[in-house]
Amino acid sequence: MKLSVFGTGYVGLVSGACFAELGHEVICVDIDEEKIEGLRNGVMPIYEDGLKEIVDRNYANGNLKFTTSLAEGVEESDILFIAVGTPSDDNGGADLSAVEAVVESISENINDYKIVVNKSTVPVGTGDWVEEMIEENKEAEYDFDVVSCPEFLREGTAVQDTMNPDRIVIGTDSEEAAETMDELHQGFEAPILHTDRYSAEIIKYAANAFLATKISFINEIANICERAGGNVQEVAKGIGSDHRISDKFLRAGVGFGGACFPKDTKAIVSTATEYGYDFKIVDSTVEVNEAQKETMVNKLKQEISDLTGKSIAVLGLAFKPNTDDMREAPSRTVVKQLLDAGAEVKAYDPVAMEEAKNIFGDSIEYCENEYDTIKNSEAVILVTEWDEFQELNLDKVKELLTNPIFIDGRNCYELEEMKEKGFTYYSVGREAINNNKE
Repeated sequence: MKLSVFGTGYVGLVSGACFAELGHEVICVDIDEEKIEGLRNGVMPIYEDGLKEIVDRNYANGNLKFTTSLAEGVEESDILFIAVGTPSDDNGGADLSAVEAVVESISENINDYKIVVNKSTVPVGTGDWVEEMIEENKEAEYDFDVVSCPEFLREGTAVQDTMNPDRIVIGTDSEEAAETMDELHQGFEAPILHTDRYSAEIIKYAANAFLATKISFINEIANICERAGGNVQEVAKGIGSDHRISDKFLRAGVGFGGACFPKDTKAIVSTATEYGYDFKIVDSTVEVNEAQKETMVNKLKQEISDLTGKSIAVLGLAFKPNTDDMREAPSRTVVKQLLDAGAEVKAYDPVAMEEAKNIFGDSIEYCENEYDTIKNSEAVILVTEWDEFQELNLDKVKELLTNPIFIDGRNCYELEEMKEKGFTYYSVGREAINNNKE
């Protein structure tokens, strides 16, 4: 099949590359000329395991093309995937300006029957809006259908999630469009759920809001454990063993970030408000998450009340391992808190350093590796659970620190080990070790 994907971010580029891998003819479209030229030369705009190999292979065999021409994307394909960003607007809703730009191009260049697929995460009713825009503005009398086909990939495992999805959701009332979308997705060997368009649009927001709520819930339990006694890891294991709950997304930590959970929780709250409903649970989820990001530095201040001039090491800047994405990353809150308190921040991340420089500029020191970061620091804060940060040589860490204070935002280390090594150790939802309160 011939399809175009508008947008070459995480969703668009990964989706386009994976469809090409299955043998379809794919055109990836983006208005960013530098990005498109880079892709033609094998330069990936995002870090994602396995993506470059698939892109290079399918670009070489002709299954995958890159262009800045929206018109070319519309005219040469039968299925048009809209996979552009929908960031939060000033009110927490979804900014659909990029979607609108693509729809305008579709209206201007439609030259045959097209299936227009909303892959972007959009509020309920967006499909109607897209349909109306094309119908009112199309410059040729061709039929089309608008389908909602939300994505459920996770950054860091996006290729794997796209090739092996839990389910594929296709929202449309058009039998012709549904049959074509079924055929397009056969190579993924995943169950296909057919719904109306409204339900499909709500499913993505509902899924992310539920998962985010699980994270904030276990972080609230962690905060109770710290105050009342108990170990949140044991609590999570106890409740996660119940098949009705499961252990997924029950790992306490410094809070969620990234491109999806923060904006999608805000967006579904905004949508609910628009329809006159107060979505209290998800509203609280957002509030809890923002507060959770501040807990690491607050714990550090229990040991070092005045951080002025103190050198603090931050390990991990991306919002999660195996990605360079720092959107809404907890590290951004941690670094800001430290800087506001007068600390001197040293930081390292295996892949997100360039992105960090775009965000923090010269306000922090960028180090070559984890041990260079820790050297001569008063304390270390572990923010992102990269494998190398979970396998630190603790004896070396203690030797390099001027003060053996270790703040673990991801519960990477065992309490007994940290106690034996002589660290002042704070984690999440577990007792503090060798701390000032003892």
